[in-house]
Amino acid sequence: MRDPKVLEEVKATLALLTERSPGRAIEVRIPPYAAVQCGDGPTHTRGTPANVIEMDAQTWLALADGKQSWADAMDQGLIIASGIRADLTSLLPLRMHP
Repeated sequence: MRDPKVLEEVKATLALLTERSPGRAIEVRIPPYAAVQCGDGPTHTRGTPANVIEMDAQTWLALADGKQSWADAMDQGLIIASGIRADLTSLLPLRMHP
């Protein structure tokens, strides 16, 4: 079951990601909440994208808010990433909380 507050936060932060990095080269999946395509590079149109990033909502929101680093989340096995462009380090954090 999807928590409405988490859904709102995931969608808002994914919208910030696509604003910061428009394109369709990378697919970012936050199941069961949402998925978006972003990033410069070859446009993905059908089938499984070449660059896929997947994680749970708690990990995504921690990254988006600067509470966790990409490297630490990868080291902890919290992110599944495949493809040469499947790294969002340069785009994070998306928002900072005091």
